[in-house]
Amino acid sequence: MALALFAFPLAHAQTPPDVAQRPYAMTHHGVTRTDPYYWLRERENPEVIQYLEAENAYTEAMTAHLADLREGLFTEIVGRIQQDESSAPFFENGYWYYTRFEEGKDYPVYARRRGSMEADEEILLNANERAEGHGYYAVGNWEVTEDGNLLAFAEDTVGRRIYTLRFKDLRTGAMLPDVIHPVSPSMAWANDNRTLFFARQDLATLRTYQILRHTLGQPADQAAVVFQEDDTEFSVGVSRSKSDRFLLIGSSQTLADEYRYLDADDPMGAFVVFRPRERGHEHTLQHAGNHWYVRTNLGGATNFQLMRAPTDAPDRWEPLVPHRADVLLENFDVFEDFVVTQEREGGLSRLRVRTKDGALDHEVDFGEPTYAASLGYTPTYDTDVVRYNYASMTTPQSAYDYDLEDREATLVKRQPVLGDFDPANYVTERLWATARDGTPVPISLVRRRETPVDGTAPLLLYGYGSYGASSSAGFSIPRLSLLDRGFIYAIAHIRGGQEMGRAWYDRGKLLQKMNTFTDFIDAAEHLVAHRYADPERLYAQGGSAGGLLMGAVVNLRPDLWDGVIANVPFVDVVTTMLDETIPLTTFEYDEWGNPADSTYFRYMLAYSPYDNVRATAYPPLLVTTGLHDSQVQYWEPAKWVARLRDLKTDQNALLLRTNMEAGHGGASGRFRRFREIAFEYAWLLDQAGLATQP
Repeated sequence: MALALFAFPLAHAQTPPDVAQRPYAMTHHGVTRTDPYYWLRERENPEVIQYLEAENAYTEAMTAHLADLREGLFTEIVGRIQQDESSAPFFENGYWYYTRFEEGKDYPVYARRRGSMEADEEILLNANERAEGHGYYAVGNWEVTEDGNLLAFAEDTVGRRIYTLRFKDLRTGAMLPDVIHPVSPSMAWANDNRTLFFARQDLATLRTYQILRHTLGQPADQAAVVFQEDDTEFSVGVSRSKSDRFLLIGSSQTLADEYRYLDADDPMGAFVVFRPRERGHEHTLQHAGNHWYVRTNLGGATNFQLMRAPTDAPDRWEPLVPHRADVLLENFDVFEDFVVTQEREGGLSRLRVRTKDGALDHEVDFGEPTYAASLGYTPTYDTDVVRYNYASMTTPQSAYDYDLEDREATLVKRQPVLGDFDPANYVTERLWATARDGTPVPISLVRRRETPVDGTAPLLLYGYGSYGASSSAGFSIPRLSLLDRGFIYAIAHIRGGQEMGRAWYDRGKLLQKMNTFTDFIDAAEHLVAHRYADPERLYAQGGSAGGLLMGAVVNLRPDLWDGVIANVPFVDVVTTMLDETIPLTTFEYDEWGNPADSTYFRYMLAYSPYDNVRATAYPPLLVTTGLHDSQVQYWEPAKWVARLRDLKTDQNALLLRTNMEAGHGGASGRFRRFREIAFEYAWLLDQAGLATQP
């Protein structure tokens, strides 16, 4: 193929850009693979940048007829959003903390009020001011000292998750001269209100491997390393316990965790190991009152159990919430008299309240067939009120304060939806598809009440199915623009997530990863068979590991889809997992397998989307990526698109859109991301023949 890597006028961009093939051979376990586009990983090569820009120009030209629709969708989405919205406040150390947005601004203002929400506002950080002059901006984390006087915050102006740590005196509003770069966003103050513990990553792999100690006023380059994780499969973080008595260093990988603790009053002391790491022992640690609390899978507790131990006897564990074979213990919070657990049973999250003496035990009733519920942030220990978050596919994101004694929930904040939105106009359902091996797979679905279930409606099916991450059936303001134009939206809760318990995750990873892909296909066919979807207008979308899902299902069943959106897709699985210099590789061996083992190598080679592109007809594809993506490198989707162009036999659209200023999460700022969504929705509506639908 000829090399043509130059930007061209949009008027002449009706032919996709050509990219040179430069064969690169790799041999592993007796298998030789030739990668003609391996050179696209040369991030600093001007030819690579020119190629990505040429693909962007082609995508813009091929979608130019949708410009008015994109703008209309963007205006519609933004028009539903209350621009001067504030978050639900939380109370900590004498202050009510919250974030708020100002009309027309992209970034939040972090603020607080002393004692009461009626008090004068103090601005901690105005991200709009910090973002000026940057194409990308994000605050990774922020922490205030216990006395309320100092703020530490980590900011990223590139999108590659490499942060700069800064400090502000909240009494004067002055920025302090202490500046530390590079850092990870994990941080925690000691009780002396001047010593901060923070994390740092390896700049090549971006693995967070060090915890350092910085005392204000000392040179930044003299920060002391207090812990270094040398096992490349582990990454680390630092936090404060709920009791504020201890600083915690957590070191984790897929199948093991280890914690160290230090008295927060003694920042110069040495951290002590809580329990030595054991492969297969996953646990989280918290301290409150006079006890340590441990969510653990020890002793065959596959779905986890909750244990506790006295502060001065951390090895004397006693059960608090037992293991149950059919209930996954996802999270917990502890109060003076109560323990509140976030659990998942039958694919749905629930909150369960218990007194520590076991006298009272009840569940919070949410009253909808499918929804998303989770514990919120309640920093106070001696309280009978817990914050939780709730949403469904028809109920906007809501924060409630739940009285543990009276069993009454008080709505604190609900995401406003402007315009004529009425939840009664929408219907949410929970369906069950039968996978090819007989396993029931849950599906969450939403549509307008009048949208027919007769096989004529276009349907967008979303999936993820990796890392044990459960796809929650939550609310989306932008999604209303699809539903109001006749789309049905569905989520396939496929294996590889954790919706149905830990076994659901285990049966969708490593040498059972193929279940993730076949579950998604079987869910799609179920929706068609039960007339929820027009078989000629069935669409799929997924991002990151969900982008891997998209790549796999278009190889397995290219005939099933009328269009697929793959966001930041992890599609070059084998090459990436063989390269230990790439971020996320080494500590994901227990997710995908280590290809140094021929069994895992051959298994992942059988499903890796890039390696399985073939000469056949593919559905229309819209592929997105970010030049600075640190989680799925931009070259994976770029190479995939190039190979698809070379081999596919159809004339369907194949578009690659690279955000040249962003990373894995796409554009920063709330309005910029809505432009990206409007672009995707316009393309989707055009595929469905609804581009002119009012």
